[in-house]
Amino acid sequence: MSITTRAAIARGPHIGWEITELQLDEPKAHEVRVKFHASGLCHSDDHITKGDALVRFPMVGGHEGSGIVESVGPDVRRVKPGDRVVCSYIPACGACRPCSTGHQNMCVKGLNAGSGMFLDGTFRFHKDGEDLGGFCSLGTFSQYAVVSEWAVIPLPDDIPFEIGALVGCGVPTGWGSAVYAAGVRAGDTVVIFGSGGVGSNAVQGARYAGAKNVVVVDPVEFKRDMAKVFGATHTFATAAEAHDFVVETTWGQLADHVILTPGVVTEEMVQAAVLMTGKGGKVTITAVGKSTEKAVHVHAGFLISYQRQVRGALFGDCNPLYDVPKLLGLYRSGDLKLNELITRRYALDEVNDAYRDLNDGKNIRGVIIHED
Repeated sequence: MSITTRAAIARGPHIGWEITELQLDEPKAHEVRVKFHASGLCHSDDHITKGDALVRFPMVGGHEGSGIVESVGPDVRRVKPGDRVVCSYIPACGACRPCSTGHQNMCVKGLNAGSGMFLDGTFRFHKDGEDLGGFCSLGTFSQYAVVSEWAVIPLPDDIPFEIGALVGCGVPTGWGSAVYAAGVRAGDTVVIFGSGGVGSNAVQGARYAGAKNVVVVDPVEFKRDMAKVFGATHTFATAAEAHDFVVETTWGQLADHVILTPGVVTEEMVQAAVLMTGKGGKVTITAVGKSTEKAVHVHAGFLISYQRQVRGALFGDCNPLYDVPKLLGLYRSGDLKLNELITRRYALDEVNDAYRDLNDGKNIRGVIIHED
């Protein structure tokens, strides 16, 4: 039977989030209904209300979440009612071509991220006869949501829900951007643009991989200060300042890697990243730009002459079923700082205040704590 749930929805761009009640269907085959306890406030959801994301409106926000499985549909094998889970914003069925070749971050079950529609062409959220999708087919800005069985990962009892929420997106996306997508190695010089919820974890990944210099570029002093907590060796407010330092510290060889994890990627930023990358180096683009702008315009000679690479990274090339438990293990052992990522906790009703704080540079990561 369907239930009522409170949720934050976006009806269109530039009007913010609206708190409302929705009807939520029961789960179908290979689906589970989750009662969320915590939801991370990622910048990607802000792109929805800014009009920078190509989504179907109205949309239930949120794609970082953790909670308890409340009920399951037919044929579910991965979890059972009562299980604590993390929701991965990219599902991992384990059987499709990407999953079976070690690329769970590109699982074919994640095709409808921008509409929230299930693969059978239907929706689970409804209001007054209208269908609503959950962002990335999740919708963690709701007290309850129906999600794919393939999008849930067991959460150990000793891990707080708010920590579990973050390892569904921001932590593996940033960590993996450095460790997997960029392929940082011991002794490397790495430059990271933007040290928010994703960039802070790129910093941690680069440092853990053994980078000698982890250089952060961020205009916000608070984020530069926090970057040092996560392992940055040097921080700068502008790309020009970072460029001068990289030239000096590498004796002109430039950076091995530049990783772009800002709120919004711009053409100017990509140009600066390419020119800061040395011979055989790589620019890894993790953050997205505005839907109306093309940020990657690079003269071919800049790539050819130094044999530079420019590539995108989805979920940091991580495999959710393998990397989420591994990252939680590093958190347990004290090798990965996750408590420090959470700057402030919010109620669902404060979601617009939370994104105002994010855009004002006050948060590394805000978290919604859902009320019982």
